[in-house]
Amino acid sequence: MKIISKLVAVGTVALLAGCASPVPVGGLFTDITLPVQATSAQGGSKVGTSQCTSILSMLATGDCSIEAAKANGGITTVTSVDWKANNILGIIGNYTTTVHGN
Repeated sequence: MKIISKLVAVGTVALLAGCASPVPVGGLFTDITLPVQATSAQGGSKVGTSQCTSILSMLATGDCSIEAAKANGGITTVTSVDWKANNILGIIGNYTTTVHGN
């Protein structure tokens, strides 16, 4: 029983001392949209997106860069950038960067 108590205590400390994040990431489920940046440019009639996928928090594929989103939307001048994260238990994660501009 002492071993189980020690393992629980170590596990609790490990969870509470996890990586610090500037965004609100849930331990069990995350579904958030956050602004990344905005410029002084006004408007934006075009929208481009780029996507990444993470599996088991160990394998990640895709290109979530602003440059990829600009290319996908045919955008040369960026007015704003948003980021969306959807992750369930670290098993599967989908991340999307959305760029607005002209």
